[in-house]
Amino acid sequence: MTTTIEFITALFYEVDEQMGAIPKHPEAHLWPSEVVTLGLLHALKGVGNRPFYRWLTRDYRALFPHLPERTRLFRLFKTHHDWTKVFLAAPTVLGVIDTYGIELIHPMREGRSPQQIGRKGVSNHRWIVGGKLCLLLNQWGLIVGWACDTANVADNTFQWLVRQFEERMIVLSDTAFHAAEGDPTNLKLCPRGEWEDRMLVETVLSMLTLVCHFKKVMHRVWTYFHARPPSMSWSSGMGSSPTRRALYLSRWRNLVCKIPMSLLGLSETNTIGYYSAV
Repeated sequence: MTTTIEFITALFYEVDEQMGAIPKHPEAHLWPSEVVTLGLLHALKGVGNRPFYRWLTRDYRALFPHLPERTRLFRLFKTHHDWTKVFLAAPTVLGVIDTYGIELIHPMREGRSPQQIGRKGVSNHRWIVGGKLCLLLNQWGLIVGWACDTANVADNTFQWLVRQFEERMIVLSDTAFHAAEGDPTNLKLCPRGEWEDRMLVETVLSMLTLVCHFKKVMHRVWTYFHARPPSMSWSSGMGSSPTRRALYLSRWRNLVCKIPMSLLGLSETNTIGYYSAV
C-alpha cells in the first residue's frame, strides 16, 4: 500500500511539473509548488483548518521544513488561489454543467450571527445555509471552469460560465439552468431521463463529497470560502494536446487510486468499493 509520504511526494512532483515557471518571491519561505501542494492536501484531507495544520505539523513537518504559522499558511491559500488555474482542463466539443450545495451552518442556526456568510437555499431536496459551487466539465469529466455563490441563487445565475465557451463547447445541463430572458446558444437543456451521459458530473460531485468531504465546511469569511474550490481543479487536465491529456489522465488515476486511507479517513472496504465504481 502507498504510504502518505509517498503520495505527498508524487503529488508534489505532479504540481511542480506544471508550476516550474512561476518564480519564488525573494522573501517567501515556500515555493509556489509547495503552497499549491499544501492546498491540495487540505482539500483532500477534508477537515477544518486547525485539524489539518495539527496533522501536518505532527506527522509531516519534515517534508515542509519552512512551513509558516497556521494563519499565515491559510492566508497564502487565499492570496494565491489563482495559481490553480494552470490545472484547468481544455474544453471539448461536449461538456456538462451542474451545481453543488455546500453547507456552512445548520438551518436552525440561520440569522444568529451578523457575520453569517451563507444563505438559505435548497440542495438535494433539503434546505441548507451555505454556498453553491458550479462546475463546468469537459467530456472527460475534467474541470474547465467553476464559480461559486451563496446557496439562495438560482442555477441560471451561472449561465455566464457557459457563455465563456459559446464558440467552443456544447454544454449539457438540467432544466434548472433555463432562464426566462433567454439561454446561451451553446446550452442544451436536458429533461429528466434524457442525455444520461451528463451523469458524469455526478461522479465528480460524489468525489467532492466522499473524498474531499466538501459537502459541509466551516469557513466564517467569504474570501476563505471562495479560495477553497480552486483546490478541486487539481483533478482537471493539464494541457490541451491529446497525448499530454492521456498521459495526465493515466498519472492522475494512478495517483488518486493510491491515496492512503489514513489521509481520507475511509475504511479499506469503502475505499476499494468507491474506486472500483469510478
